[in-house]
Amino acid sequence: MTTVGITVRLFAGAREAAGTPVLPLELPDGATAGDVWSMLPVPVRNAVDPSSTRLVVNGAWCRPEQPLGRGDEVALITPVSGG
Repeated sequence: MTTVGITVRLFAGAREAAGTPVLPLELPDGATAGDVWSMLPVPVRNAVDPSSTRLVVNGAWCRPEQPLGRGDEVALITPVSGG
């Protein structure tokens, strides 16, 4: 099976749970932005709610169906709280 190396950029609770702002991931060829969720380490998955987190691929907002390619960067943008 061929894999695609991507980078996942994390913010807020996801970043704290990972202990790093960036995670390298290997996904199967043909993976989409939405497939990133299942590949995240459990502590990071537990720190983010996919229903309220937006996906950004290479600086552009996207849907989970967005195909990923080698070297892409996926950012998980979580809701901002505070006042």
